[in-house]
Parts: sequence; C-alpha cells; structure tokens
Amino acid sequence: MEDLFANQYPAANSKNLYADIILPVPIPKWFTYSVGLDIQDQIGIGYRVMVQFGKKKILTGIVAKVHQKAPDVYQPKPILDLLDDFPVVNALQIKFWSWMSSYYCCHIGEVMNAALPSGLKLSTESKVQVHPDFDFDNPGFPMDDREILLLETLSKHDEMNVEQFDQLLPGKTSHKIIKSLLGKGAILVYESVREKYSPKTEQRVRLTSKYIKKEGLLESLFEDLKGKEKQEAVLLKYLQQVSVFQKPEANAKGLEKKVLTDHGCSPSSIDTLVKKGVLESFKVLVSRFEVPSVSDHGIELSPVQGEALQQIHAQFEEKNTILLQGITGSGKTEIYAQLIQDVLQSGSQVLLLLPEIALTTHLVHRLQKIFGDKMGVFHSKYSDNERVEVWQGVLKGKYNFIIGVRSSLFLPFDSLGLVIVDEEHESSYKQFDPAPRFQARDAAIMLSWMHQAKTLLGTATPSFESYYNAQNGKYGYVKIDKRYGNAELPHFFLADILQDKKKNLLKLDFTRLLREKIQTTLNRQEQVLIFQNRRGYAPYISCDECGWIPECEHCDVSLTYHQYQDELRCHYCGFKEKVPISCHACGSQKITTVGTGTERIEESLSLLFPEARIARMDLDTTRSKYGYQRILEEFSAGNVDILVGTQMITKGLDFDKVSLVGIVDADRILFYPDFRAGERAFQQITQVAGRSGRRDKTGDVIIQTRRPDQLIFRQIIAGNYNDFYRLEMAERKQFFYPPFVKNIKIITKHKDFKTAETAAKFLKNLLMDIAAKKIILGPEKSLIGKIKNLYLFEIWIKLDRSGKVQQFFKQQLMDRIAELQADKRFRMVRFLVDVDPY
Repeated sequence: MEDLFANQYPAANSKNLYADIILPVPIPKWFTYSVGLDIQDQIGIGYRVMVQFGKKKILTGIVAKVHQKAPDVYQPKPILDLLDDFPVVNALQIKFWSWMSSYYCCHIGEVMNAALPSGLKLSTESKVQVHPDFDFDNPGFPMDDREILLLETLSKHDEMNVEQFDQLLPGKTSHKIIKSLLGKGAILVYESVREKYSPKTEQRVRLTSKYIKKEGLLESLFEDLKGKEKQEAVLLKYLQQVSVFQKPEANAKGLEKKVLTDHGCSPSSIDTLVKKGVLESFKVLVSRFEVPSVSDHGIELSPVQGEALQQIHAQFEEKNTILLQGITGSGKTEIYAQLIQDVLQSGSQVLLLLPEIALTTHLVHRLQKIFGDKMGVFHSKYSDNERVEVWQGVLKGKYNFIIGVRSSLFLPFDSLGLVIVDEEHESSYKQFDPAPRFQARDAAIMLSWMHQAKTLLGTATPSFESYYNAQNGKYGYVKIDKRYGNAELPHFFLADILQDKKKNLLKLDFTRLLREKIQTTLNRQEQVLIFQNRRGYAPYISCDECGWIPECEHCDVSLTYHQYQDELRCHYCGFKEKVPISCHACGSQKITTVGTGTERIEESLSLLFPEARIARMDLDTTRSKYGYQRILEEFSAGNVDILVGTQMITKGLDFDKVSLVGIVDADRILFYPDFRAGERAFQQITQVAGRSGRRDKTGDVIIQTRRPDQLIFRQIIAGNYNDFYRLEMAERKQFFYPPFVKNIKIITKHKDFKTAETAAKFLKNLLMDIAAKKIILGPEKSLIGKIKNLYLFEIWIKLDRSGKVQQFFKQQLMDRIAELQADKRFRMVRFLVDVDPY
C-alpha cells in the first residue's frame, strides 16, 4: 500500500492530475480517476468525490492520494464531482483503514463501507421520463391499457420514481410495463443521484428591524391592526416571548414559528404579517441533539479510587496500555471521568467505548452532567442524519469526547489522547458480519498507537488475552478489589434444579429457593433482576408423539417460539411462520414447548407473583430507538419490580434497589461447544451477579443449575479469578488455543452443498503449502450447516503468534482465495475470513 502521507500536490494548472480513490466495493485495490481542471486546486486526501463505477453505478469515493502518474493498463474515467469544501476523512483514518483491511483479511473498500455513516454516501434511485422523440399520436406499437395509463401519468410530470408506479398498477407489475415501454422506445430510465444527509433546519420569525429602530412605529402598527384580532394576537405573543427593546440581539435570533402556533396563533396570520413586512421569516440550522444540563458537582473519588488513579498515571509513564481490573461496583466510571477530564484539559480528544447500546443510554446521563455539550454519543440506534451530525461535530472540533459502541472507532479523530474500553472482555466488541470482522478492543489499541495516545481497558473479569498481556508485562495492571463506599459483595446460593424436580418443588422453571427469595425481595419493596440468555418464549416446539420439531426453510436450525406474536421465528434469517395446530409429520395435536426463553420466564413470573410489575429487556423489546432508555428509566424510577433480560442486563447497570439476581439456567452458558465457554460463563455470571446489592445493602445471587458440583461455580462464588485463569490457561496451552496461538476461521458459502465442500477442500490443500508454523483443522460442516439457503463449511487455522508469520500467512491466504475465485467452478463461492473469531 502506498505511503498515505506522501501526497505531493502538483501545480493547480496541471492538466495531468490523477486521484487514487477508495470505493465501497470488495475489490483489493484503489481506483485511479482523472481530476478535472475545475477542481485541481481544491482536491486532496480525505475529500468525498462522486465517480462512475462500471457502466451504471454512481458511487461515493474517498480520495486516498493525488498524483501525476497515469495508470498503465486503462484510461481513467474523470471524477464527476467534488462533494465537499473540506475533507471528511483524515490521513490517519485512511492509515487505520489500511491496517484493518490487512490485519482482518478484507478489502479496504469494505472497511470504508463500514466506517462512513450511510448519510455520507450517495444513493441512487431509478427515474423515468417520456422519451423526447416519442410520438403519442403515432406510437408505432400497440399499447395496452396499463401502458397508456403509465404514459398519461408520466406526461404530466418531468420525471417519476419507479416506486411511484407501483401505486398506479395492481400487483406491483410496473417493472414489466416499464421494460415493455423501454423496448418500444417510449420512455427513458436513468439513475438520479442524491445526497442522503440533510441538515436539520428550524423555521423562525423576527420583528422587522425598522419597528425597533424608528420610535413610535410599533404603536402605529397596533393602530393599523385594530379589528384584525388574529394578527394582533401573533404580534402580542411575539413581544411577550422576545424583549425586542431591552435585548435587540434576542430579536435578531427570532422565535421558532412553532412556539407561536403552539400558543394558539394562526399560521396564516403569521404568514400575512410576513407578507406585510412586519415579521421576517428565516431558517436556521439546529442540532438534532438536546443540549444537556451540566451539574455543578465535581468528580469525587474515594481513597481507593484515588489510589487507583495515581497508579494509572504512574504506569502510563511507561506503558501505552493498562488493564484496570475493578470488581463490580468498585466505581470505575468515576475514575474514567477524572481521566477524561484531565485529557480534555490538555487539549486532546477522548473515546470511551462501550459494548452495548443499553450501556450507552445509561452512562450518557451520568457523563453528560459532567461534560455537557463537549460530549457526543455515537451508536447504531441513531438515524443516518444524527450519525453524520456527530461525525461532523468531531471533524469541526465541537465534540472532543465521544462515548459509543465499536463503530465509534471510525470517527474522524485527529488528536486522540485517550481511549477507554469499558467491559473490555465483552464478546459484543467483535464484529461478525459483514466485513471487516474486527475486534474493537484490539482495533482501539492500534488506533491509540497511531495517535500516540494511551489505552485503558476496564473490567471486573478480564479477557484471557488481556490478562495474559498484563501478566507478561506487555500491559500495565491496576486492580481494585473493594466496592465503592461501604457496599459489600453479594451472597451466592446454588439452587439444584434436579433435586427440586425430584421433590416436586420446581414450579414453572423456578426452584423453591429462588421463588422464596423473590417473594422476600418484593415484600421489602426492592427490585429483582432475572437473567436468561435466550430470547423468545421457548427454544422450540415439538410433537409429543413422534418428536417432530419445526425447522427453518432456509437454515439448519429449529424455529424459536414467540408466544406474544404467536409465531415461530428463525433468529438467523428472520423467516417467520404461524404456530402449527397439528404435527406436520404425524398429524397429532400434542404440540408442546421445549426449553425456556425470556418471554416464558416473564409469563411464569406473572403467574407466580401476580402483584409484581414485570418488564422484559431483550432484542425483541428494544428494537425501537429509545427502547433501552424507556425500560431502564422505568426500572430506575421504581416502576418495575422484576426485570427479565438477556446478556444486556449483565453489563455496567447500577440500580440502588436491586438486591436479588436470579440466573435461571447457568448450565446453558457453561456447557456450550466452544473453547471459551468456561471463560464466558465466569464473566457473565460474575457480571450479572455484580448488579445485586449496591451502596449499603448486601444483595443475593441465586444460580440455578443441574450440576452444582462444578468447580467453576465455587470459583465464581469465591471470586477466585486467578485459580480459574491458571486452570483454563494450562488446557489452552496444551491444546494450542489463544492466547498461545492466533486463530483464523475461513468459511466457504454456496447454494450447492458439494460446491461449498469442494471449495473448502481445495483451499485447505493450497494453505497446506504455505511455509508457516501452523495447524489446519477441517474442512468440516459448520455447527449450523445452512443459513439463508447457503451451505457452510469451516476451516480452522492455529497460527504462530509471530507478527512476521501472521503478516506473511495472511497475504498468502488472500492470494490463494483470489486464485480459487478465478476458477469458474468457484466463482460464486463466498470465502469469509474471520481473524480472532469469538
């Protein structure tokens, strides 16, 4: 990849200027376009340009380099347009994109596609117009009624969208009619290009300045308005809201038109006063975000927190990355806030990464009280326009502190001083699909290095990779083993599901111990968290007679039963169908649910505790923009007694009244076919347990299990992370698992089973010839062998951790994949490379 910083700008009058453009396509190179004379003195690295790609596509590209070397093999097309007056991406970002594409074995165009908010990309839509040479009187071809209707409608407009014709014609047959009319030369179809982002504007009005400057003119105006009560009411209301004589600058800012209409003023009367020249109407750009109120209270640290902060500052003198291990409830957020404040005062930028949007909404209010409008929030629940506004806020220096999820790494930072990765162990930091399949924690460390910034990794239960690096001196290490204030760690209890079942004490999936503890907690008017890491009502339904289980038509998985929607749903492709009345195999009507999801837990609790107010927090209840916020606000306000949730509720939430946490099925987390299953079980159970008992209350945690004899439960209860870590690491070293090796997973996908399998076998043979220290496993059919009608085969590679070995092998890997894709047998096979799979 060329040196991104070696951008020499030729003279503005040069006629042979070219630009290398990054385009959002999965092709491993930049594309060279010619730069027109009209934009040669404006173009540079990071500018957005509009270019033609192929015969019909119009794409948004980012300029990576400007030079005078013409391409050898093709005649470059011209850049169609320069979209901005300033670069929207900086050189450091392009360097970061290049590293990510190299490390995670994908194309830089795929990284760009993930990095840029949709609102900064051009979109195209098909437009239709009557052909200028078409003769309505003598069309030359017979026309049916639908074609005549479409042409008559089109003749009344300069152009129309293809979608608009669907409303005219029944059964969405417009595409066939358009194709017919195209063949008859009656119409033209073309692509209209438009910008997605549009700034938010506000319509305001103000009193014309002459009525302020000229004495007595306002009084005479009221004389003129006598009898015109509605217009007079508008003027009086405006003068009540704006002190035009005492504060002329307030009049210059005007008043939002909506304020007048909300107070009963007639819109037509306002418009009449504008026409008369009494009021002036104008638009202003406004932010889509509310300006937060800042608290006067500073950041107060306990002695323990203060000592941890001093250790962090001291270790940052020698280490660029520090692991902060603080038990749940130890007050890591206050330490973050003090560090953020210190860095902002030095003039640098800060990024605080969180694994879930749920955490974002909860922490935003706490941190906004400290940092106010200096802080921006960035996550996927925001609209395209809102995300562009945050992007531009960082670009223009409005936001020096960003709190957000993994996509925040791509924002246009130019002077990062600190990156904080909270709950660094979380699997949510891993991007699964589409490419780049990056690990945000690891990418954050690289981004910090590029900015010569510091990285703080915070968690109560470190990932094995981070703890290994801390133990070996690569990272600094600070530990807090006391909760904030006088808070005590919760008491743990193991509830044996099988024993209760034998004694007929198990009711609706709840052991007697958990039911009693819930009732006691409700009696004390305190709150309960119930954790079950499976959404839906039940994992699946089954026929009692023959064992038939409904499966997805497109994937090799059973359909999950959702009671509230009365449907079976695939959680992989979204396929849905109604719940069958009878078995499709034997006709029996003995259809029962198997297993337990959050919906069923919620229903069971409402039957067991009819007086309790119960809410559910999972992917189904938080799809809306403010879904998380609404549920958490209700729970925080005490309007919910029991909150049932998936792993969303395990992370960083802090509620004073929660004194009981129930884990319905700990075995489901522990007994999972993955080498990280034990690590994740320890982390998830410890994290959700940490929600119980804050401030001066000691909480309880009930773990329901069929295997209470498991060693890991004793280690969790004792908080013995080190013993657990040592045992697990001994196994990983023996069987070659991370962090002792680098894992790479390659998936082949194709609609034909045999083609997917053959492609995987050919690829393995090619990889075996690469001279690198490695172990290659497979290919094997994936755990879920078919998703969205595509068959999946996996190859697993255990690779030496040496940086040179990794770089060499990854480049060879991409070359081998390109070699296979050039083979016509495998042209339609998709090869997905996942580095550091989770």
